[in-house]
Amino acid sequence: MASPTDLPTPPATPGPSAASAPPRPAPAARPSLWSAHLELGKARLNALVVFTTALGFIAGSRSIQSPSDDFFSGVLWTRLLWTCLGTFLAAAGASAFNQALEARRDALMLRTRHRPLCTGRLTRTYAAALGLILCISGIALLVPLANALTAALAAGNVLLYVLLYTPLKPVSTINTLVGAVVGGVPPVLGWTAATGQLAPGALVLGTILFVWQIPHFLARCWMAREDYARGGFKMLPLVDATGRLTSRLALLYAILLMPLCLLVHFLRHAGMPFVVISFLLTLALLGVALRFAFTRAHPDARRLFLAGIIYLPILCLTLMLDARTPELERLRAVQTLADDPAFIDPGSEEGRLLNASLTTPVPPQSRPATQQP
Repeated sequence: MASPTDLPTPPATPGPSAASAPPRPAPAARPSLWSAHLELGKARLNALVVFTTALGFIAGSRSIQSPSDDFFSGVLWTRLLWTCLGTFLAAAGASAFNQALEARRDALMLRTRHRPLCTGRLTRTYAAALGLILCISGIALLVPLANALTAALAAGNVLLYVLLYTPLKPVSTINTLVGAVVGGVPPVLGWTAATGQLAPGALVLGTILFVWQIPHFLARCWMAREDYARGGFKMLPLVDATGRLTSRLALLYAILLMPLCLLVHFLRHAGMPFVVISFLLTLALLGVALRFAFTRAHPDARRLFLAGIIYLPILCLTLMLDARTPELERLRAVQTLADDPAFIDPGSEEGRLLNASLTTPVPPQSRPATQQP
């Protein structure tokens, strides 16, 4: 296996020389081998990937439930577990590939210099081999235990992360947007695993995750801009010395979260509890982003970064608990109007649904073939 001392040196133009690299940690301070593997697979970061995959699965399951299903009986929990495991393995494998490609640059940065490939606990060759095994294993699990569509999306996301996002980081500031696309895919994977198909609801969830990442990561990049420069990565704050563009983009994307959360309700995938809580959450995030846009100070960037960490889990949990079945929501709305149908146009869609609901029983909604356990 290749020794860490054999790592290729990055081009001289994007980053500083190796002489500026921080000193390597002493061997006595090295964590365990198990800890090294957790770091290699970015276990804490990929726990968020699993969480958002579960969000998509539960929301997708609720979107096709029949009237007789409750919250628990309407979700195929075994399939959810296999989907989360397959997604985690694929994400961990992609993270291992990422570190194998960026090991030399990571060694130059204060934030990443303790990673296992930088300290010599693991080698680049081993990391690449393990990454390949994990990616193949995760995708292979998804094919029979979820469906082929989910496996194909996972494979495409791995390739996007390894072959496009990672090489772009030292080349172009557009890498942040590409990385946000990668981060927006997990809830779509969960949705397709539950339903066997893409749907507008899945795309909206993915877009929410995409948009949320921009202010979150711009705030982090602003705080660590000197460290990114040390590693030779092209981040927006490095070409935006005043922070004016960085902070305004963070504010703009935070604003976009408001209509996206409302769109979830408009598509009848969530009720009023989600609307109220998401509105309050987004309003708080906007306040922090607005302050950062005015001050561009390190403490306010940190507040925005931490606000994003608080925002996402609460939003996701709220949607999980308040997820609805669109067709049943439409029928309930029409049946509510049945008490006073005088204001309903008989030729409208609501009028036709009302007439159908009053003259024929509503059959249970059938599940697609992929929903069979």
